[in-house]
Amino acid sequence: MAANIYQAVKQALQDLVAPQIESLKGEIGQLRGEVHGEIARLRGEMGEFRGEVRGEIAEFRSEVRGEIAELRSEMRGNHAAVSAEIRRIDDKLTWALDLRERIVALETKLAATTERP
Repeated sequence: MAANIYQAVKQALQDLVAPQIESLKGEIGQLRGEVHGEIARLRGEMGEFRGEVRGEIAEFRSEVRGEIAELRSEMRGNHAAVSAEIRRIDDKLTWALDLRERIVALETKLAATTERP
């Protein structure tokens, strides 16, 4: 009798629960497919985004390189102008020192000639 009850409960479970389990397996498989599809779509979007970011970085690098080149050129021009100004001031100082030496020499000669009786 216990065996009959066991068999009856077993049969009832198989009749009621087994179809629902099979239905759930199908739904799980469908959800897996949808999840894999979404993952693939997201990977595609990430790839596109990565490409866009790389393009923007390359463009930014190009702009920065151009600006650096302009700054270097400007600095070279400024360096040349400063060097020319330094040479000009050096020439003026040399001329002023020569003039001073000549004035001192003339003053010395003048002082020597005025001191003689």
